[in-house]
Amino acid sequence: MCGIYIHIPFCKRKCIYCDFYSVCGSDKLYSGFVSALNNSIKNRADKRIKADTVYFGGGTPTVLKSSQLTSILNAVKHSFDVSSNAEITVEANPCTVTRESLSELFNGGFNRISFGIQSAVDRELSALSRLHNYKQAEEAVLNAERAGFTNISADIMIGIIDQTRESLIDSIERITSLPVSHISAYLLKVEENTPLDEMIKRDRSKIARIADDDELAERYLLMNRLLKEKGFLQYEISNFAKPGFESRHNLKYWRCEEYLGFGPHAHSYFDSKRYFEDCGVTQFIDRNGEPKITYTDTDVDKAEEYIMLSLRLAEGLDTDRLARLDKEGRYSNIVSNAMEINRLSYEKLINISEDGKHISLSERGFLVSNAVISRLLN
Repeated sequence: MCGIYIHIPFCKRKCIYCDFYSVCGSDKLYSGFVSALNNSIKNRADKRIKADTVYFGGGTPTVLKSSQLTSILNAVKHSFDVSSNAEITVEANPCTVTRESLSELFNGGFNRISFGIQSAVDRELSALSRLHNYKQAEEAVLNAERAGFTNISADIMIGIIDQTRESLIDSIERITSLPVSHISAYLLKVEENTPLDEMIKRDRSKIARIADDDELAERYLLMNRLLKEKGFLQYEISNFAKPGFESRHNLKYWRCEEYLGFGPHAHSYFDSKRYFEDCGVTQFIDRNGEPKITYTDTDVDKAEEYIMLSLRLAEGLDTDRLARLDKEGRYSNIVSNAMEINRLSYEKLINISEDGKHISLSERGFLVSNAVISRLLN
């Protein structure tokens, strides 16, 4: 079973911190894009390809009409063997949905929705240049539940300008009181050449209004504890879910499983090859479904990739699987270097299963994951 990813590269307005590929569009642009995207999907049709997850990401998919999103989903179902119990997700911003549109999405086949809420504090949402306030976010989630969605995810961000520990606690309390079953929690990262980056370069005092690394680490651990108390268990560095509500699609990325991507800049990993659709929206529409593929990481080291991705997960690394992937024995030191493993365990940065065949990062290990992985590899 593979996953299918659909990239909808449109937003009403781009947030100041975002460096994902997206543009502001018009009804005419949306219409041309949907036609080209459906053609792109149909051109790749192969009923031998079985899929059990479909994920509409962006951008903001819900800037399109519900009927347009449903037509894209139908193209996917007609082109591939999508299982009857597939997880079918659509990302949404609270200000781009109504009770009616959510009902149309649910009745059209979507069964999971992920809201970019970020905060329950309006001044923090304003600092992020979000278009919604918390009341709209709350109403969007409740309307999704009324429409029939039982698998609802919400984003929370840590490190927003002028965020305090108390306001973070308030956001966690208010968002988890809603009928959500999954939380994605991110540290704000100032990406190069984003409006936020330019803003900070012009006014360095804003840096002082973002928590330092030590404070961010403490907030991260606080958030983990609060979410656990609310029944949300951490299964990945930035993701928490009630039992049975983990994102099946995103787990494919971290478990090195296959997925097909459609839309401008959408990435794929299929038949042991990584590639992406190397064009912008206008060119994508002009090509009307004809792919423009660029291959990446043609010499990817599968064993190293497995190490890097599996250690993002709470389930961690399976040493038997690593041995099967590591045909040249390049990473045998991970299991043979008992001294370093014991040291990391003593420092409470990793957990080791009783049989010694599974290694996973602890909560504190997740905070310094790159350093821990480097120590394991050396």
